Amino acid sequence: MKQQILDTIQKYDKVIIHRHVRPDPDAYGSQGGLAEILKASFPDKEVYVTGERDPELDFLFLPDAISDEMFQGALVIVCDTANLERICDERYSRGERLIKIDHHPNEDPYGDLLWVNTDASSTSEMIYDFYEFGKNQGLKMTNEAARLLFAGIVGDTGRFQYPSTTSQTFHYAGELISYDFDRTELFNQMYELKPHMIKLQGYVYEHYVMNEDGAATVKITKETLESFSATPSEASILVSSLGNIKGIKAWCFFIEEKDEIRVRLRSKGPVINKIAMKYGGGGHPLAAGASVYSWEETEQVIVDIQAVCKE
Repeated sequence: MKQQILDTIQKYDKVIIHRHVRPDPDAYGSQGGLAEILKASFPDKEVYVTGERDPELDFLFLPDAISDEMFQGALVIVCDTANLERICDERYSRGERLIKIDHHPNEDPYGDLLWVNTDASSTSEMIYDFYEFGKNQGLKMTNEAARLLFAGIVGDTGRFQYPSTTSQTFHYAGELISYDFDRTELFNQMYELKPHMIKLQGYVYEHYVMNEDGAATVKITKETLESFSATPSEASILVSSLGNIKGIKAWCFFIEEKDEIRVRLRSKGPVINKIAMKYGGGGHPLAAGASVYSWEETEQVIVDIQAVCKE
């Protein structure tokens, strides 16, 4: 499949790369890392990255402004996106050919070519694997591509703490840090919290609820966000913070946003992506997400989380 993807890329003069809505460092890292590799490897090609800008990830890069006409005759590649509904920029269907590169369970096998590896820690790891495969066929790594891919791997492995981290993950990370970028600055940009976020984190620790089976939840309303001058995206950054609590097995952040409530699920063992799928979402067995549309509906999600923890 990697050879088919490389052969297909070589045939097109224009490549547009997408990622998922509500992006994280792996979405940006895989998308931007692939774009930088292709720009360096094929300087005569037009290579663009598209998707709604997330100010919290501006330190990685800014998406390109792309007109509808630019999709005509283009190869479209979607990174780190399990299903069609989560692709950021719905114009992905206007290209001539579509490639899916992802590490989530392949519940929605879209695209003309699909490369899905659920054993990979991140899609950024897959993009480095793609470079390794094709470096003798013209693919080139750059300092900027290495910075972006390293950020994606670090983000999706929780700084190499999650079970998805493998010996290959460490090997590729070791290769990436041989390139010229400032790791200390990158870690600071990824993990330093602004003062209002520290206060919101304190609110999370004060207001989470955990039962005897290790199922925990915290609800963050629009009013709470406003009181801390925080955005829903900023609140989502804190979802891993409950993982340090002794006795916790699985937990959920409910974050109110406009006309929906984000459901952010994390686990230390119980499989929680099936819960996300029940509510129209998806993800990994230990990290998943969905949306519900009322606080009454969140109560059923809580019942589901408690059930998997009890089992």
